[in-house]
Amino acid sequence: MLIEENLPLFQSIVQPTLLLDELRAKANIAFMAAKAQKAAVRFRPHFKTHQSAEIGEWFRPHGVDAITVSSVEMAAYFAAHGWRDITIAFPVNLRQIDALNDLARRVRLGLLVESVQSAAFLAANLRVPSDVWLKIDVGAGRTGLPWNRPERLLPIAKALQVAPHLSLRGLLTHAGHTYGAGSAAAVRQIYTETLKRLESPLTLLQQALGQELEISVGDTPACTLVEDLSGVDEIRPGNFIFYDAEQYLWGTCHAGQIAVAVACPVVAVHPERETVVVYGGAIHFNKDFTDYRGQRAYGLVALPTVKGWSEPLEGAYVSSLSQEHGLVHVPARWLDQIQVGSLLVILPAHSCLAVTALKRYLSLDGRIIETMNVS
Repeated sequence: MLIEENLPLFQSIVQPTLLLDELRAKANIAFMAAKAQKAAVRFRPHFKTHQSAEIGEWFRPHGVDAITVSSVEMAAYFAAHGWRDITIAFPVNLRQIDALNDLARRVRLGLLVESVQSAAFLAANLRVPSDVWLKIDVGAGRTGLPWNRPERLLPIAKALQVAPHLSLRGLLTHAGHTYGAGSAAAVRQIYTETLKRLESPLTLLQQALGQELEISVGDTPACTLVEDLSGVDEIRPGNFIFYDAEQYLWGTCHAGQIAVAVACPVVAVHPERETVVVYGGAIHFNKDFTDYRGQRAYGLVALPTVKGWSEPLEGAYVSSLSQEHGLVHVPARWLDQIQVGSLLVILPAHSCLAVTALKRYLSLDGRIIETMNVS
């Protein structure tokens, strides 16, 4: 008998399906909102993880009225659903100036700048009052002005200062190197180091401009694990609403906090090589992976249960993805619970990318919840 035959939710699943545990997600929101409130910092959650107008409404009872997004299109989507204070946490794309002007007429818009060219262009072409943040690289090495070259910020700030419709809010960073830091203590150390590294550029700018500026930080590991966030003005975590296999393996969260998973049909079982083949590939998960006991893992593995899914199966992980196929390493002791035609529940390495790929959720109570990606 298939393990899910007595589980009505799973009987309806015929292809890779993004499952959502609403109770876990709401508990994660409540946790982060309470932490921000305790520290007296603004909670501006990043909506790029869930990308859903309906899920966005789950934040409002916690007093959230300002959000973060990752693109102009995402900003427009949430503006159309009533959000009126939106920061686009991506270096401003000057080629979208018409869309930015349109957005700025409808919402309080925050933009990221890290060059004199961008600042001067906005000063000349953005015609509606908007906020600007200077993006600082505190060690992740992805984007932003180097924290240890504070003198590079002054020409940018001065270019913004001559534009009366642009308001410099402060310094914004994403300490992405907390991902994979190795321990909670290492994450906390990076957070402390981040604040220290922002001191010099913040002081320099405040003295030169004669105004108070804010600090905005945004990574889920630090926002989850640091006990006291009172050293900043704003936090922008996003992945915390769902977490994922990567965060679990790094110790950011426990398994009971992971709020999304992908149910995948089993299409083949090869006991001789401890491999299960599922219908669920790169087009469903993307190609993000994490490390599991020294192996590249695109996700961890669970079984369907009456409450959603089990704890991760010890030793089981998604070892390979092609377009439609997923190869799952399953130790022999679990294979008698898996057969062709059954379902495996995969906890994706990166929940944000799985949401983007699969476009809609199936909640554990059987509701379909759409995202902005549904055409």
